[in-house]
Amino acid sequence: MRWSERQVAMLREMGVRVWAPHAEPAGAVAVADEAEAVVVAPPSAKAPAPSHAPAAAPRPAAVATPIAAPRAALPAGIATMDWPELRATVAACTACTLCQGRTQTVFGVGHTRAHWMIVGEAPGEQEDRQGEPFVGKSGQLLDNMLRAIALTRADAEPARQVYIANTLKCRPPGNRNPAPAELAACEGFLIRQVQLVQPKIILAMGAYAVQSLLRSKEPVGRLRGRVHHYQGVPLIVTYHPAYLLRNPEDKAKAWDDLCLAVETARATGMAAPG
Repeated sequence: MRWSERQVAMLREMGVRVWAPHAEPAGAVAVADEAEAVVVAPPSAKAPAPSHAPAAAPRPAAVATPIAAPRAALPAGIATMDWPELRATVAACTACTLCQGRTQTVFGVGHTRAHWMIVGEAPGEQEDRQGEPFVGKSGQLLDNMLRAIALTRADAEPARQVYIANTLKCRPPGNRNPAPAELAACEGFLIRQVQLVQPKIILAMGAYAVQSLLRSKEPVGRLRGRVHHYQGVPLIVTYHPAYLLRNPEDKAKAWDDLCLAVETARATGMAAPG
């Protein structure tokens, strides 16, 4: 079995090149990422292409037991804030010590009624400088991943333009991991963003996005491959693009996660992006 032309094109958007090797065992294809190469199994019915083209035998999405939404009370007034007021409140926030070292807050970008919402972890140095989540190399990889399933962060209709937010709105010093108190201080802002966007599906990228949304400290590798729920919205767990840059052999797993997200969107009646 071979990769379809559309699958090859989509994987190429993620920075993964696919070809049929001459020396590898039968039934395998090689995937090269820049200077590194890995061998992955050929596509099967359990990983249908996220496209308009029908898959031969799409797998049913495995539905996990829904996890209760966070019960933390929103800070005073946040539950009724509109977008401009919420953005201003985030910009002026001094709820934790991260405010002392930030250049600016990183609020979020994208369509405010997007069908797809992406939740990342914490801003890094470049995000802190530019005030936008997922910039630099990790942002380029995210854009390629989104393009592979006909989504974008650029201006488009809500079915195609995503909304992107982080669990933290300020950069931790030295890009260290977020502290529990910092995640708690920012939680109300993320809850309100989800309430305002009203997404039809959420992609949680990375361990701290999972902790904030699913209240789970399980590794990403144990939570991916299933459909979770956040406030009634289907949620797919996948790796953070920064992790994928360090571990390119897991890009094939991230591709499976994108396929599952598209399957799930179709199963809930969403039109396929594109």
